[in-house]
Amino acid sequence: MEGGLKLFTVDAFTTIPFKGNPAAVCLIENNDSVPDDVKQKIATEMNLSETAFVLKLASSDEFKTASKFLLQWFTPTNEVPLCGHATLASAAVLFKCCGNKSDVLAFETLSGTLYASRQEEKVVIDLPLNSPEPMVPNGIEKLLELTIGNVPYQDLQYSHTSKKLLIRLKDCVTRKELENLTPQTKLMVDAVPSGKVKGVIITLRGFSENGCSSRDGKAYDFVSRYFAPWNGIDEDPVTGSAHTVLGPYWSKELNKTSLYAHQCSARGGDLYLNIRSDGRVDIGGDAVIVLRGTLFCH
Repeated sequence: MEGGLKLFTVDAFTTIPFKGNPAAVCLIENNDSVPDDVKQKIATEMNLSETAFVLKLASSDEFKTASKFLLQWFTPTNEVPLCGHATLASAAVLFKCCGNKSDVLAFETLSGTLYASRQEEKVVIDLPLNSPEPMVPNGIEKLLELTIGNVPYQDLQYSHTSKKLLIRLKDCVTRKELENLTPQTKLMVDAVPSGKVKGVIITLRGFSENGCSSRDGKAYDFVSRYFAPWNGIDEDPVTGSAHTVLGPYWSKELNKTSLYAHQCSARGGDLYLNIRSDGRVDIGGDAVIVLRGTLFCH
């Protein structure tokens, strides 16, 4: 750890600094020098929804020239098996800050091998689908009450692979009403003691009439918000992993495979989805590097 670790903060899924979803990205030259307990302390210190650690597969590799890396993600409280926005942020750091010329980067992760490619200024990440089903866990009535109150909903689905609950609001609900929801996140954690729910997605079909349009006037196919207090994240600003659940749901509902989405947190962010027939989804977005520095852990 001599000389410290290269550290970046990246705002993912946006072209505007301080919008989108911030992730810390830490490049580790010597994989044996930073054990997992230290990575967790770094993530807690950064206090962002996720801190990504990009590690070399071989000591002779270089961040500028290699095309395959190890990748781990930590929230302020625990390591997680999948994080979309921090994967996009990691690829953006390698492309934009390290000068990596690879067309495609491969990341070995707890969710298997993930790929990130460049498409002009955007980064496209390849993630596994976590398709939801109508079979939801028992005993979630209290969780629903704490999350959406009296706002009407028309569908409930659950992703068994990611333990995310999807709540689709009725089409008569406006984007403003979705944005004004104030889930009681401190109480949500204990509302489903079985531990079967690890995140709640609230989503709404996009219509220009209900305010679901982008700044250039193009209607979003759907909008959403995401809450994960079980992982120490009350509300995540823009969530790639949630869209591995939202993508297949809305693809089926709207009978289309290319989707334009917006996560309408206070920071907000846009995502471009392509649902593939091989059980995976391509999620594209922009990224802005807002900080680069050196982290000293000794």
